[in-house]
Amino acid sequence: MNPNHSRTSPVLGILGGLLVGLALPIQTAGAETAKDLAGTWTLVSAEEDGAQARLYGPNPMGPYGPNPRGIMVVDATGHYAIISMRADLPRLASGNRAIGTPAENASVVAGSLAHFGTLTVDTTAGALILAIKSSTFPNWDGTTLRWPFTLTGDQLQFTVPAASGGGTAKTFWKRAH
Repeated sequence: MNPNHSRTSPVLGILGGLLVGLALPIQTAGAETAKDLAGTWTLVSAEEDGAQARLYGPNPMGPYGPNPRGIMVVDATGHYAIISMRADLPRLASGNRAIGTPAENASVVAGSLAHFGTLTVDTTAGALILAIKSSTFPNWDGTTLRWPFTLTGDQLQFTVPAASGGGTAKTFWKRAH
């Protein structure tokens, strides 16, 4: 038996265990507080089911289409703002946002959503709790919503159980660097 082998094996085993232990939290890390979500996030995709999704055809991409645009900003104290929209919102023929045609206005309202307020994390339930101060969907003004979420590295996904367009929505975000 090689005398160096008996000393090297335990050291390599300990080092290997430490490396695995360091790698696991990175892959499975969850948010404990809003501070863990602090930063800027870009919308990757949004999917809806339910009655509203049928308006968009057989593919449940939701109101933001196949190439959604969106940003979510969360600060270290839990203040947040989310803006989501279709990439192909119509230009208003009048050139004045206060004078859109009924069809133009309907497209813009159906294809965009913005809201802001404060965000906390319920670690026990795995939910974001959004206290919405104001929204372009006024029914959400002053409400508190609970959205189940997962956070894996720089990927965030949350589910909106009662989406503003009806049904359930899932949105996928990537941390901006």
